[in-house]
Amino acid sequence: MEGDELSAPHIFSNKKKEQTEDLLTSREQEIAKWVYENKQRAGATTERFKDAQCLYLAICIEDNVYGVIAIPVDEYTLDSFEYSILLSVINECALAMENKKNIMEKEKISVLAKNEQLRADLLRAISHDLRTPLCSISGNADMLLNSGERLDDITKHQIYTDIYDDSEWLINIVENLLSITRLNDGRLKLKFTDQLLDEVIAESLRHISRKHEEYQIVTECDELILAHMDVRLILQVLINLVDNAIKYTPKGSTIRICAMNENGKAKIQVEDNGPGICDEMKPHIFEMFYTGKNTIADSHRSLGLGLALCRSIIEVHNGKLVLEDNTPHGCIFSFTLPLSEVTLNE
Repeated sequence: MEGDELSAPHIFSNKKKEQTEDLLTSREQEIAKWVYENKQRAGATTERFKDAQCLYLAICIEDNVYGVIAIPVDEYTLDSFEYSILLSVINECALAMENKKNIMEKEKISVLAKNEQLRADLLRAISHDLRTPLCSISGNADMLLNSGERLDDITKHQIYTDIYDDSEWLINIVENLLSITRLNDGRLKLKFTDQLLDEVIAESLRHISRKHEEYQIVTECDELILAHMDVRLILQVLINLVDNAIKYTPKGSTIRICAMNENGKAKIQVEDNGPGICDEMKPHIFEMFYTGKNTIADSHRSLGLGLALCRSIIEVHNGKLVLEDNTPHGCIFSFTLPLSEVTLNE
């Protein structure tokens, strides 16, 4: 079956190809089509199309037809016992196809339900969680427009800072939304190049939230590690991981970014000494739209996209994003990248 029509016939025979060509005539295929449409047997040994080369039987359960079987009939005719055995085999085939169809339909319904839930979660997240920064930007802009001349320079600077921070937060969310949607749809074009890890880490820190000045960010990178990556996506991973550490750790915390050559791969770790993640949250931490119970220092709620996006990006690099506990407290997010095949000479 191909859609709602019979596919091209397949012959299973111990005879040579030229000896079975008379079974593939347009006349024989028309009889097979009639059997499929009418769900009745026809052909040789029956009253309908008795001049056919084969006996044609529909593989069906009730009104669902899954195919037609053709049995060449020469001088030998099936007796009643053989015919009943044949019908039993055909019924078993039809039942197996029915079960496969039901499984595929259930999987399709499950995928549709999951996609619908994702859309509902996304709408809920956007309508609820993006409203806070948008309202803040609107309110601050209104204050500057209507009362700007009565505000002192320190207050104005704080308002400008708040508008900038809220805008940066929104831009980061939109970039994550676009990237994870394109990744899931297979529309994101990857561009792999060889990059020095210390340069990639340094570039990522130039895009980190301005709040990083209130934290101690330390980098430790082995020299001349050349990794194969889509540098735009890996920058997004590092930015998300460091921003995540900033969000969930108190001011003054230490955030450490380490890069090393381990077991023939480039390994990158982002560590913090914050409160860590409780055990009940760990199994869900990489799920899309999962935000957990942790409180973010700047009062913004996360859409729960950052870590899900990071995991998807690392997976397309044939790696895995892993969460571990730091000692004595905090988190370690680590992932691996393939090393470049190019050898660097120091």
